[in-house]
Amino acid sequence: MQSLESGALEPTRAELQGLSRSRKLLRLLPTYGLVILTVLLIVLFSILLPNTFPTMLNLRAIVSDKAIIALLSLGAMIPMAAGRIDLTVGYGIVLWHILAISLQTMMGLPWPIAVAVVLVLGAVAGFLNGLLVEVAKIDSFIATLGTGTVLYALALWHTGGRQMVGVLPDGFYALNTTFVFGLPITGYYLIAITIVMWIVLEYTPVGRYLYAIGANQRAAQLNGIPTRKYVIAAFVASGTLTALAGVLLAAKLRIGQASVGLEFLLPALVGAFLGSTTIKPGRVNVWGTIVGVAILAVGISGIQQFGGSFWVEPLFNGVTLLIAIGIAGYAQRRKGANKR
Repeated sequence: MQSLESGALEPTRAELQGLSRSRKLLRLLPTYGLVILTVLLIVLFSILLPNTFPTMLNLRAIVSDKAIIALLSLGAMIPMAAGRIDLTVGYGIVLWHILAISLQTMMGLPWPIAVAVVLVLGAVAGFLNGLLVEVAKIDSFIATLGTGTVLYALALWHTGGRQMVGVLPDGFYALNTTFVFGLPITGYYLIAITIVMWIVLEYTPVGRYLYAIGANQRAAQLNGIPTRKYVIAAFVASGTLTALAGVLLAAKLRIGQASVGLEFLLPALVGAFLGSTTIKPGRVNVWGTIVGVAILAVGISGIQQFGGSFWVEPLFNGVTLLIAIGIAGYAQRRKGANKR
C-alpha cells in the first residue's frame, strides 16, 4: 500500500504551443503560483514593515530559524519521491540533537566523532525504516510512526526528562554560529545540499528510478528497477539528513531536551507537501520544497512582526497547506481538461 503517488502535472511545450499569452499565463499559474505568492508576500511585508522586514537582521533570523526545517523537508521529500512517507524526521531530530551533546559531555568524545556517530545512527534508523516498509511490508506511515515513537521514547529515557547541558567545544558551536558574507553558515549548508539533491533527482538514473517507483512500483519492477534497494536507500538518505539537522539544532540550542524537536514535524511535512504543488505540480521536487519552506518562513515572519500571537504559526501552516492543495487541484483539473 503506497502512501503517496507521483505524477508531474506541469505543462509541456506541446501543450503551450498555439495558446495565446493570456492562456499561457493561466496554464502556468498553477505551476508557479506558489513562487509568485512568495514574491508578493515579500513585497507586501516590505512595504508595510519597511523598518524591520526588508533588513539583513530579519534575513539572518529567517535563515537561522528555517534552515533546519528546510533540511528536514528535503529529507522527507526523498521517500515521498518513491511514494513513501517518513514521519521520523520529526521524532528523530529529538534524539539526534540530544545525542550530539551527550556523546561529548557524558562520554567525552571529540565533537567530530560525536557528529559522525549521530550521522551513522541516523542512517541506521533510516535503514530500519526501509526494512520495515520493503521487507516487512508495513505501510510507511505506520512503520515510521512506530519507529519515530520509539526514537522519542529513547530520548526520554536517555535524558530522564532533564536537560542535557555542558560546556562544548567552540568548533561544535561554529557548525551553526559561523557567519559567511553576513549570513548564517546553515544557509550555505542548505544551498549545497539542495543543489546536490536537485542534480541527483533530476539528472541521474537514481532520481528517475525513484520517481518511477513513486508513480507505479509494479511497472518499475517490470522494467528491471530494483525497487527495494532504492526505497531503502531513500529512507537511509532521509535518516541521514534528519541526523544532520539534529546536529545543527544541538549546535544552535547548546542544550538537549526531549521537549524540543517535535514542533518541527508539521512544518517539515508541510514544506515537502507544498513542494509538490509548485515548479512540478503533482510531484515532490527539490526547488518546490525550498519554495514551500520559504513561503512559510516569509509569511510567519511578517505576521509575527505585526504582533501575531503564538498560535499564528500553526494556523498559517495549515491555511497555506490548504491553499497549496487547492492550487494543485486546479492544475490537475486543467490537465484533465486539456487531455480531453
